[in-house]
Amino acid sequence: MSDEPQTLEPARTAPPAQAARVAAEGGRGTGPAPWVARLVVVGLVLAALNLRPAITSLGALLEEVRADLHMSGSVAGVLTSVPPLCFAVFGITAPRLARRFGPAAVVGAGMAAIFAGLAVRPFATGTAGFLAASALALMGIAVSNVLMPVIVKRYFPGRIGTMTGLYSMSLALGTSLAAAATVPMTEALGGSWRLGLGVWAVLAVLAVIPWIPLVRDRDRARRERSEGAHDAAPASGTAPASGTAPASGTAPAAAPGRITRSRTAWALACFFGLQATGAYITMGWMPQIFRDSGVPATTAGLLLAVTMVMGVPLAFVIPRLATRLRTQGPIVVALGLCGVTGYLGLFLAPASGAWVWAVLLGVSNCSFPLALTMIGMRSRTGTGVVRLSAFAQSVGYLISIPGPLLVGVLYQHSGGWDLPLALMAGLLIPQMLMGVLAGRDRNVEDEI
Repeated sequence: MSDEPQTLEPARTAPPAQAARVAAEGGRGTGPAPWVARLVVVGLVLAALNLRPAITSLGALLEEVRADLHMSGSVAGVLTSVPPLCFAVFGITAPRLARRFGPAAVVGAGMAAIFAGLAVRPFATGTAGFLAASALALMGIAVSNVLMPVIVKRYFPGRIGTMTGLYSMSLALGTSLAAAATVPMTEALGGSWRLGLGVWAVLAVLAVIPWIPLVRDRDRARRERSEGAHDAAPASGTAPASGTAPASGTAPAAAPGRITRSRTAWALACFFGLQATGAYITMGWMPQIFRDSGVPATTAGLLLAVTMVMGVPLAFVIPRLATRLRTQGPIVVALGLCGVTGYLGLFLAPASGAWVWAVLLGVSNCSFPLALTMIGMRSRTGTGVVRLSAFAQSVGYLISIPGPLLVGVLYQHSGGWDLPLALMAGLLIPQMLMGVLAGRDRNVEDEI
């Protein structure tokens, strides 16, 4: 990713990270036209609603899909690891695509890919076709995942916390809605898993519509590229024109470097990966933990829904709070301690305190919107956010792949949940450490 050019800006009189934080807290620029801003808000909400139903709807009907397609248990296990793998592999292509076509066009294409994958998947007659259609939808989710913080930075630079909270809340709503509604809808449609999965393509096609006119709104992108080229000229060693001098208090911008040279980028990637590990473990295994402790299956499903729905209000509150703090470390620690307490409760009294532990784990899982907010705050330019978002999410999702599988192996070989729960709680320690490092008041441009 080092060969991707970066939009450069002159240094500011205030420290760069402080200036970025002030902008995130409420600074106002010229901004997009009002109709564009309203359309982007609608597009963000609809896009976020579609970033998880392809995954959680399948989880609700996995047993029926396995039986009908004659899918082995090992293949089904691989299927549960496909989402983070696709997020890592396809997400890394987002910066190059956004640079060539514009972020709005790529997100619109991502929504179209989700629609196509969800529409084709019910017609699969074998495992290979089903996996291919799922991968198409996940590819659209991957590039859109990476570019959501970029869209916010581009169109709402003065409202990063608010807009990140809005689409994070919508993402949590889409996740819980698909998990809770897929089975009832399938039963209402005659019991066919094909209809139960295919109905989510309707929501996906609606998400394509707002991005179509936004693709035509390219003046902002062209202007940013033009300004970036102008600002980058001094960095290449070209002297200023005769009779000109840098403005007081400014300095030439530094040339772009490798994102991998930034310690903050690595800390953010590790924090993102560890919180994703916890989220996938929770979604995949928490109902089984409750069922093994004597909780009825229907109640275990409701407990999972409670955990996921906690992200709806908190995903709106936490990003706004994060942009008002100099460092985000205290929020990271508070969320991590909620998770540790929840896992400790599952170890000591899984059934009697089930609802409390579900709520605490739901609060802990809100590290996801916090990570997205920090991506927008740790770079001062839109292009920098593209690179940081792609790096943090791609590396992070690679980190998250082994977690759910390792929990399953420990559960199978130990015959209980003591070791898996110890692992889940233990992973929160490095998560808090990496989050504190990622939440420091600095920008990746200053480190590379």
